[in-house]
Amino acid sequence: MITDPELLKGLMQQGSLLPKEEMLEIKRKKGNLFIGVPKESAFQERRVGLVPEAVSLLVSNGHRVRVEAGCGLEANFTDNEYSEAGAEICIDRKEIYQCEIIIKVAPPTEEDTDLLIGNQTLISALQIVIQPKEILKKLIDKKVTAIAWDYLRDEEGVFSVVRTLGEIAGTTSILVAGEILSSFSSGKGIMLGGIAGVQPTEVVVIGAGTVGEFATRAALGLGASVKVFDNSLSKLRRLQNDLGSRVYTSIIQPKVLAKAIRRADVVIGALRSPIGRTPCVVTETMIESMKVGSVVVDVSIDQGGCFETSRVTNHIEPTFVQYGVVHYCVPNIASRVSRTASFALSNIFSPLLLEMGKHGGSGDLIARNEGFRNGVYIYKGVLTSEVLGKVFDLKYKNIELLIPRI
Repeated sequence: MITDPELLKGLMQQGSLLPKEEMLEIKRKKGNLFIGVPKESAFQERRVGLVPEAVSLLVSNGHRVRVEAGCGLEANFTDNEYSEAGAEICIDRKEIYQCEIIIKVAPPTEEDTDLLIGNQTLISALQIVIQPKEILKKLIDKKVTAIAWDYLRDEEGVFSVVRTLGEIAGTTSILVAGEILSSFSSGKGIMLGGIAGVQPTEVVVIGAGTVGEFATRAALGLGASVKVFDNSLSKLRRLQNDLGSRVYTSIIQPKVLAKAIRRADVVIGALRSPIGRTPCVVTETMIESMKVGSVVVDVSIDQGGCFETSRVTNHIEPTFVQYGVVHYCVPNIASRVSRTASFALSNIFSPLLLEMGKHGGSGDLIARNEGFRNGVYIYKGVLTSEVLGKVFDLKYKNIELLIPRI
């Protein structure tokens, strides 16, 4: 043992000059999210927010996912598939609403809001025209951060979920019309499309938005003759450019529209209104003039419909006949193809949840992600939606005053 102080000091000085191991910067640890997926209780809602593949991705990234037993059965996802993906299967619904993040497809019900424990993040749809004031008050009282997926924007400023579901609704509307026209559905026995030597089916699409575009794509793909009507020339021009082929387009002029509808085998109502009711552009007289056995599919029915003869139907009894014309007016048409729709929703939600975990929670993502921020209508119990504030006479604040951008 070295006891000489001078010698010991010299050795220590020499040791301080020796090379040392490199000290690397430690990356900030990601936040582990606790995500709950409840079973949808809304009428005929068959979709689910996260599919097993998305759950597997989230679990492999260190997040915890809890799903309610049977939540995916309507979309043909078994509890076993979720369990194998790493999810916790819960029979008691209350356990789902103890998670810090809740993913729902339909808007929250009164029962859902009662089960929330508070200070959580809720991602679901927001239907302003039917959103009860009592539910909003409960979300505010429980200091919930509520995000409407129908207002989320992507990097290009597009409402990503709305567009995706519009694509599904547009394509499905043509498939539904083709099914109704067949003989085994008590239809005229017409094939929706066209073959050599046989006159093609006449399809009229009212609306040149996403639903109208994909209805047109599907009808043209089957060989039908398509006419598209809209009040926006820019939408009609964009539609023609995107399709890469010339298609008959027209501004909605009553006489021109009436003539096209009179000759049509299928009419798709795909008009949307930014807020409020869809304009009713097809009168009862126009419907009365249509060929017996022709089909009307009103995709706009969730906003009131664009046909004067429309009335809400459901997936159990989807059609009714008036003036010899078969009407299909189911509001939630995407639930008809619930598995496809669930994958589409999950493909949007799972990257957002991964990004949320990377930044340590919803608050940080709201500050960093402009598109995600756009969907916030309640932030930690403070109403941030001007529309909801004015409709229900509730106090609201601009989100810019609550959380700064990063």
